[in-house]
This record gives sequence, C-alpha cells and structure tokens, in this order.
Amino acid sequence: MQNTEATENSTEDAEQVAGRVSRVSGPLVVAQNLTNAKMNEMVRVGEERLFGEIIEIRGNDFSIQVYEETEGIGPGDPVVRTGAPLSVELGPGLVTAIYDGVQRPLDLLEEQTGRYITRGAEVPALSREKKWDFQPTKEEGDQVVPGDIIGTVQETAVVEHRVMIPEGVSGTLKKIDAVQATITDPVAVVETEGGEEKEIVMLRHQPVRIARTAAKKLPPNIMLVTGQRVIDMFYPLAKGGTACVPGPFGSGKTVVQHQLAKWADADIIVYVGCGERGNEMTDVLLELPELEDPRSGETLINRTVLVANTSNMPVAAREASVFTGITMAEYFRDMGYSVALMADSTSRWAEAMREISGRLEEMPGEEGYPPYLASRIASFYERSGRIICHGQEEREGSLSLIGAVSPPGGDLSDPVVQSTLRVVQVFWSLEGELAAARHFPAISWLRSYSLYQQNLDKWSNENVNEQWAGNRERAMACLQKESELEELVRLVGMESLSDEDRLLMEVARMLREDFLHQNAFDDVDTYTTLNKQFRILNSILHYDAMAREALGSGGDLDKILDIEALEQIAGARMISEEEIDKFDELDQNIEEQIKELL
Repeated sequence: MQNTEATENSTEDAEQVAGRVSRVSGPLVVAQNLTNAKMNEMVRVGEERLFGEIIEIRGNDFSIQVYEETEGIGPGDPVVRTGAPLSVELGPGLVTAIYDGVQRPLDLLEEQTGRYITRGAEVPALSREKKWDFQPTKEEGDQVVPGDIIGTVQETAVVEHRVMIPEGVSGTLKKIDAVQATITDPVAVVETEGGEEKEIVMLRHQPVRIARTAAKKLPPNIMLVTGQRVIDMFYPLAKGGTACVPGPFGSGKTVVQHQLAKWADADIIVYVGCGERGNEMTDVLLELPELEDPRSGETLINRTVLVANTSNMPVAAREASVFTGITMAEYFRDMGYSVALMADSTSRWAEAMREISGRLEEMPGEEGYPPYLASRIASFYERSGRIICHGQEEREGSLSLIGAVSPPGGDLSDPVVQSTLRVVQVFWSLEGELAAARHFPAISWLRSYSLYQQNLDKWSNENVNEQWAGNRERAMACLQKESELEELVRLVGMESLSDEDRLLMEVARMLREDFLHQNAFDDVDTYTTLNKQFRILNSILHYDAMAREALGSGGDLDKILDIEALEQIAGARMISEEEIDKFDELDQNIEEQIKELL
C-alpha cells in the first residue's frame, strides 16, 4: 500500500521527466529517453495524456501498452512518467460502483464527457467530496499493527466497510474519534515506536500486479453455495477455490456467470466483464439493482463491484481489468469477507496478450499465444484462497475465482483452456449438444469434475444431511450407467433392455430433467437451497429404491413407471422453501402408490 500524499508527491516529481514517442503499432507505443523509468510504471502518452504501462525495456527503447485508442499519436509526441505502477484506489465507495478496466467510474465519466468516453479523460475512482460516518472500534492508547481494523463505515445497507491500518504502520493510537470525513481526511493518528506521528486516512493505493499477503492460508473445506443444483450437488466449489467454465458459443457461459454473481454465497461479488459484448454487461447492470438478495433482502447491487471492459473498448485494457478486479477483491477479503470474483472471459484477456506479444515481436508459443501465457494465467488464479487476515484479532476471509473461457468452436484443447485447467480445481464443462437440446445449465455431468469433492462431501454431510454424499454417488452412478446404455438403446431400442435397465433409464431421465435442468429466469427455480436440493434428489432416489424393491417382488414395470407421484416429482423443483414439508408428503405418496401395485 502507498500513502496517498506520498504517491501524489512522487507523481509530481516524476512528471518533470518526459520522453518522446518513437514508434506506434496499434496499442503498443515505443518511447525513448524515459530516464530512470521502471517496468510496469504508469506513463501518460501524447498531448491527451493517454493511460499507458511500460511492459518492456530494451536499452533506450521503452515499450508501452496504452489502455486507450492510440489514433493520432505519432513520433515526437511527449511521454510523461508518473513514478508509480498501475494501481487502484481502495476505500469507501467501491461497492455499487461501475468501473472501466483502469478503474475510472463510468457513471461519472458519462456526466463529464457524455455517452462516449473521451480519450485521456480522468476522474478519481473514489469521490474526494463525499463524507462518510466513521465509527471507531479501537480506543486511544490501543496498540495497533498492519491489518488491524480501527473503525467502520456503513458503505451500503449490507456492507460494512472496515478501515484497516496500512502496511508499514504500527504503534499506539494517539487520536481516534467518531467523525464525518472524506476518504482523504485523517480519521486517526498512530504514534510509532520511534515517536513519529502518522495520520491514517481511509484512502489506499494498491499496485494491481502485486498480490496482497495473508497471515495464513486455510484448507478449502467450506462450500461456496451457489444455488445451482448441478454445481452444488455434483461439482461443488469451495470458498477460496478456483473454477473455470469453458464452452462453445451459445452454451450459456455468461448466464452461468450471471447466476453465480447473483446467488453465490459470498459477502462481496466482483464481476469483471473482460472483452465480452456490451449487451451482456448491460443485462447485469439492469438486473442487479432490481434483484433481491436471498441473504439480506436488499438488492444485489448493494454488495457488488462491477468492472466493465467490453469488446468495443481498447484491447490492451482487458489485462488491466482482470488485475484491477482481483486487487479490489483482495481488499475486501482482507477485511474478513467472503468474496467471489467472476471473470468473463479470460479468453479475451489471453487474446489481448497475444496481440501485444505479436507487436512486441516476441517468439510466439502455441497458436500464437505468448510463451508466458500459462504463468500469467496462474498468477491470476493463485491469488485465490481462504485465509487468516493480518492483524492482532484473528479473522477469516476468502476469495473465490470463477473464470469463463471461450475457446474457438468449443475446442477444449485450446491453449487457454489447458493452461487454465492446470491451475484451477473445478472444471464445469459446457456442452453445445446440451445447449442445443435446451438443457440449461449445459454443464456436462460426465466431463466435469471438482477436486474439492472429498472435503466438501464431509462438510455437506455435517451441515446439510448425513446422506448427502451417498445420494450424490448413487445419482452419478445412475447417470454414468445411462451413458453406457445409450448406444445400445440407439441400436436395438428401449424394449430390448431388461426391466432393471429400463427403470434405470427412467430414473436417469428424471435426474436430468427434474434435477439437473434449472431455469435461470424462473423466480422459484433460479435459486435452490442446499436443503431443497437434497430433498429433490432424495425423492427421486427414494422412488428408485421403492421401484426396484417392487420389481424384485414381481411388480409390473409399466405400472411402476406410470404412478401419479412421478408428476409430483417432476414439479418438485417448483416447491418453494416455505413449502418444504411437501417433500414428506411426496415421499409418502411414492411409497403408498408403489405398495398398491403389489
């Protein structure tokens, strides 16, 4: 972290030194004579002071990726150093905000420049005028260390912003009061061991390419509940875990990401639209202020930060948007919150890297991507985790990462997919065939996997129902057996199967259509609690067990497959949480109707 005043002073000093543009190639600008410039330092290019970052230094040539359109920039134009790396502003005001890839607030930019962003436009990410009610949680005379929470600000109806002691500051609280203050006003004074007095403000600056540290990492053994049945039951994600969602065009990647952003069991959601279409981001922006949060009853926007870097925005800013989003997510994680970040999609980010790498004339790797593609993707996903935060009072935070991947033609051998699968622990494979059959979410129950399964089975058995893991294994075995029998059915027909296999095929159909299929646009079906997920699946498996018992006692399969309770099972997913007792009635009806057949 950097002190605001120190950062501004260093920027003023650095801007005395100017270089000149020598070459322009799309978003890549080469400048010379940038004395003492460093890698990843932010610079301003041209008379319009466009945002840029130094990504390569060769002798006196400084390669800069510019985060805005470079039209009109030419040799001889000035390049000014800022003296600081690409950083984000952290403090009250982040939640509900909508930023571009370099953390410019889009709503304020629209007020200042109109509907189309003017090149070089600059607005502070956080308001310097708005006053916040700061309530101290420490008292004068208390000893503090980096990471300690000294006070809170009620940022939204559901988010309490926790003001922390910055890195490099420790000592005794000499002054702290409940005040109304802007983010640049001092809210406390710390006296260090050396007798120096340091003012604490709510504004922080954090370089985006440097991961924030933690006191300790914890094992991923708590489920991140998403309310999506195929995910929570079959391929769960742990809090602090990593997942990727690859699939072909039209298979529902963006809707899956939207569903996770809306319903994931996280205190804070950071949604990064990285190179996707503008209308998809528009859907998020329009829906979040209206949708009710099942956790708090407030609207979902009250715990969401949005980074919108759509496909019509400059290509180089895609990489910045990913790291901008994760740096803000780490900040909330360090407060002790559970944070989930959705990146849609990392393929667009990788394509931006490929373009910049080509203009740098670097040796290309597979399919033209840079050789460092895998390490760059890993550097993003490795910033996830469930942690013990810095500070004297132990508190736990987590950061879960879910990245959509858009391989050309849905080809899972694509370098971006393979590089991602090497570092993530959960793989939700979207299939075009399922999407074409209108089965959503189109997550394959045969290709997908979760490496958190063993830990989370134990958690689910303890926190939901002791039969959770057993039911999941029975359901998966049924679906896998169905896959083996499908080819035989296509060749000789369903009638050639034994009664036991015909029953299995019917139960597998029920699992697919009545459990795995989920309507994201239905008010009841869009979100399913863990208890309701268990009850739906348990009713299907209860029918399976009773039917097999009846078959063994000489029952007629056609009659078993035609009981009225099957219609109730088909509608079970529409039972609301308030009517959960209806599952007891459903299970009783299954028993009675099958026993009547005997």
